[in-house]
Amino acid sequence: MKSMVGNGGIEVSCMQFGYDGSHTPLFAKFDLQIPPGSRCLLVGANGSGKTTLLKILAGKHMVGGQDVVKILDSSAFHDTQLVCSGDLAYLGHSWSRSIGAAGDVPLQGDFSAEHMIFGVQGIDNSRREKLIDLLDIDLQWRMHNVSDGQRRRVQICLGLLHPYKVLLLDEVTVDLDVVTRMDLLGFLKEECEERGAIIVYATHIFDGLETWASDVAYIQQGVLKKCAKMSQIHELGTCKNLLSVVESWLRAETKILKKEESSTVVHLQLQTPTVVAPSPFRASRHMAYYR
Repeated sequence: MKSMVGNGGIEVSCMQFGYDGSHTPLFAKFDLQIPPGSRCLLVGANGSGKTTLLKILAGKHMVGGQDVVKILDSSAFHDTQLVCSGDLAYLGHSWSRSIGAAGDVPLQGDFSAEHMIFGVQGIDNSRREKLIDLLDIDLQWRMHNVSDGQRRRVQICLGLLHPYKVLLLDEVTVDLDVVTRMDLLGFLKEECEERGAIIVYATHIFDGLETWASDVAYIQQGVLKKCAKMSQIHELGTCKNLLSVVESWLRAETKILKKEESSTVVHLQLQTPTVVAPSPFRASRHMAYYR
């Protein structure tokens, strides 16, 4: 019998959001629904709003009222219990801390992976051991002497220790080798199928995701252009893989944007008033008049 984690899912209704100083909002009247058990790929070009959307879902930005962005029937920003309970987990593509004028630097220090992983209280031992084995983590790794990929494995392990209900992933597998990445994706798929967990995964690496994902959400400059089940993506019937499908979407998007930019330039040129320089003859007469 499968144990489902809840009926709420993810609901975004008529959301508006923009950063300070921006003349136009990044998201305007944005809607998104993701039901329990979904493994949703979040795709789009750089700057389309994927990371911002994940941070909004994670409760890191406040938008509108309490009903605009809801996770498991609770407000993503206002209900702090979502994160405190471990029901909502967010893993970003960087694992860093801010240090004065140096800005964000990779999280590192002369302490072991074991110290970090076993320092988290209230964790099921079997789940912890499974993740350590799955991610092939050496507990004696010193965090100031590890590679980016090894540091990433420890970050992912810490993020998955609690049995989440909603997991938001932002390019977290980019530093993993192929075997570890595929093992991790297999584990995450189990979590959705057996517990009804929701995963939203933003990535540019599509190898092996045709059979992993259940849904795809495609964002173009803050607009949700497509949100559908994988079985409803008709392009997969003619393209050889998911990478080819997403590539075709992004290339079409680039052509449209270039055409719009070209039209804007032409329009501005037509609107620019013509400035007529004064005649040299008139200028000389004017100067002669006052001599």
